[in-house]
Formats: sequence, C-alpha cells, structure tokens
Amino acid sequence: MKQFSQIGTPDAQRRACPVWGGLDGIPLPQRSMDAVLLLHRIMAAAVLLVGSALALHLASAQQQPGFTRTDLQRHDLSVPGREVVQVRVDIAPGVASPRHTHPGEEIIYVLEGTLEYAVEGQPPVTLKMGDVLFVPAGAIHVAKNVGSGNAAELATYVVEKGKPLLTLVK
Repeated sequence: MKQFSQIGTPDAQRRACPVWGGLDGIPLPQRSMDAVLLLHRIMAAAVLLVGSALALHLASAQQQPGFTRTDLQRHDLSVPGREVVQVRVDIAPGVASPRHTHPGEEIIYVLEGTLEYAVEGQPPVTLKMGDVLFVPAGAIHVAKNVGSGNAAELATYVVEKGKPLLTLVK
C-alpha cells in the first residue's frame, strides 16, 4: 500500500486516507460514517469531561461574602454512576446560603457554631456542634448561621456523577 504522501491527486489522497476511506477495500461511505461516529464519540467524551470539571469549578466558585466552600475529596462509588463528595462549608454570623438543591443526598455534620436549616417540606431546625442532618435528593434547602461566631459543617454528598454538585433555586 502506498503511503498517503506518495499518492498524487487530491482524490487519490482522500481515498487512501485511513480515516476517509482507503485501498483496503472498505467502501468510502462506510469509512466516512465510521469516522463521523468516532468523531461524535470523542466530542461527547470531551464535553462530559469539560462539563464535569466546569461543574466542580462553578460549585467551588459560587462563593458569596461570608460563605466559603472547601472541596475535601471526591471518589467514585461501587454503585455505577454515583460518587461521594465531601466539602467543608464555613458560614459567617448572620449569613445564609442561597436556596439550592443537589443531584443526590446530603449528609451534614456541624463542626462548629449554630446553624438553622430550612429544608423543603420540613419545619426549620437549629443544629449545634456535633449535630447531624439528612437532606433528601433534590430538596430545596438553606442554611443560615444564627450564632455569634463562625459556623462550619462537613457536607457529604452521595450524588449522580457528572451533574453539577449545586444548583441555585430562585
């Protein structure tokens, strides 16, 4: 078989190209369709990869004065399509998180201070250091520091992989 650069005419170069068809007996239309499908798969994978990285960046970047999220760890679970994420959330006195949801469950452990949680469909609850709270998947919720000093929580999320960790709700 001739090398691509050794074939003279543009039409002959196109037919001999390993992507668009060649002298190996595979019809040009089939080779073209295979190349298009491969290109679509590569592009889809790239979009998912960039989207996941962007979602993590946006979740970290959704900071407001007095409200800080620090990503601690992220790991795939043995359940296909699920991952666990742990984040430390620090909230200054009088500051509340925006209304938001997560694409999975959130388990909260209060590290310091006093936090009031309003979870959709439940009465508000006030938690102090050492208290825990379970937030169901997709539940709209808000956390507010109702104490006089810094409040912090360890938030553990069991979520769908590839979805944004946090979605703001108006």
